[in-house]
Amino acid sequence: MKEECGVVGVLMHDADAQAKPASLQIYYALYALQHRGQESTGITVKCGETVKSIKGMGLVPEVYSKEDILKLKGNLGLGHVRYSTTGDSNIENCQPLMVNYKSGTVAIAHNGNLVNGRELRDELESEGRIFITNSDTEVIAHLLVKEMLKRDYLGSIKAVMSRLKGSYSLALMIDDRLFAARDPLGFKPLCIGEISGGYVVASESVAIDTLNGELTRDVRPGEVVEITKNGFESHQMFNEKNAAHCVFEYIYFARPDSIIDGQLVYKVREKIGRELAREHPVEADMVSPVPDSGITSAIGYSEESGIDYREGLMKNRYIGRTFILPGQAMRETAVRLKMNTISENLKDRRVILVDDSIVRGTTSRRIIEMVRKAGAKEIHARIGSPAIIAPCYLGIDMATRDELIAAKKSVDMVKDAIVADSLGYLSIDGLVRSIGIDRNELCLGCLTELYPVEIPGEKCHRKQLKLDEFKDED
Repeated sequence: MKEECGVVGVLMHDADAQAKPASLQIYYALYALQHRGQESTGITVKCGETVKSIKGMGLVPEVYSKEDILKLKGNLGLGHVRYSTTGDSNIENCQPLMVNYKSGTVAIAHNGNLVNGRELRDELESEGRIFITNSDTEVIAHLLVKEMLKRDYLGSIKAVMSRLKGSYSLALMIDDRLFAARDPLGFKPLCIGEISGGYVVASESVAIDTLNGELTRDVRPGEVVEITKNGFESHQMFNEKNAAHCVFEYIYFARPDSIIDGQLVYKVREKIGRELAREHPVEADMVSPVPDSGITSAIGYSEESGIDYREGLMKNRYIGRTFILPGQAMRETAVRLKMNTISENLKDRRVILVDDSIVRGTTSRRIIEMVRKAGAKEIHARIGSPAIIAPCYLGIDMATRDELIAAKKSVDMVKDAIVADSLGYLSIDGLVRSIGIDRNELCLGCLTELYPVEIPGEKCHRKQLKLDEFKDED
């Protein structure tokens, strides 16, 4: 699986904008969200009467220079890091996306994926609207501009939200105003906080921490928050009681030090490890994580089981993308570039190897083969998520059903395919207990084949949650 996207919005008080320009705050916040997307990044700032942007393909430190950042003088802006789930990987799809209209400018930073994006695009194109990207974000921008010809800012945002089906957490800059909006099911994380001299909206609380700020709270499902110089103004547009938070934020995507929907991700992953130890005990000499996302769960497994925690794999955190892979030998080299064994820790030992998930199974097999080659006597795979049996349509770049190893194979067959001595997946009930959020408020579609929104060809377990039923009484 690939990371999704990260969004940031910053509003600084005028008196602080010179010493602490919005662009610099956004730059540091994007650094903290780099794990959510390494494909492209952009910063857009309102500079006086104009709106200026810096965008580029690659990582945050590769795209921006100090000089470029400081040229973006202004107290209001947006930032984005991207991994494409819908739309090609090119500079045109780099966000924030900016659209001019007769009264001003709209800029959008978006994390998520629309199920009805194609349908809405076709409708807009039939009206003569021209698209320059193939991302869902431009669909949202065109809808918003269209509505703003008839309504005020908040009315326009609500009207657009009522048309969108799928996942979206948005930071919006409309003229000289900043808004945060989260879809009515709250699929993707979004939070707001205070920083010295201003306010911030971000995908994860770690961005606020990086700015030495204070997390105020999560944006609620179906809520729009208007961020002004006086603080946060809440507008609950849709029923907030029908949440469907993405479980993989807790399993894999989010940083462990983030707080998402009231839950510290580190504690969730530690509980996942403890649940794994209770559900799938085995005699062994050591518990070792597949770094980095397996580390916290491995600690929990070790503490619950009483088996020593010891690293058997070391990750190279400075490796970029291994995109030149002409053959099998080079693909195996790519795995070793990213990760290497600590042979002395593994030799002649029975190893419990804790990982966050198994998707296709190819990487798991290569890692286990490396550990066995390093001298491990037994390797017992313990996975911090239930078996992934269905694709995600709501913002995770996941394999198709045909590519998902657990969609077609039993647990024993997967165990044999990844050459492990035993394999244990966390149960869905164990995952729900670990997260600490009611099962009815989580999206488990990729684990159950039952989705919280209607998707063509898939089963929906919440038939009552059609878009027209989200509308409030007015």
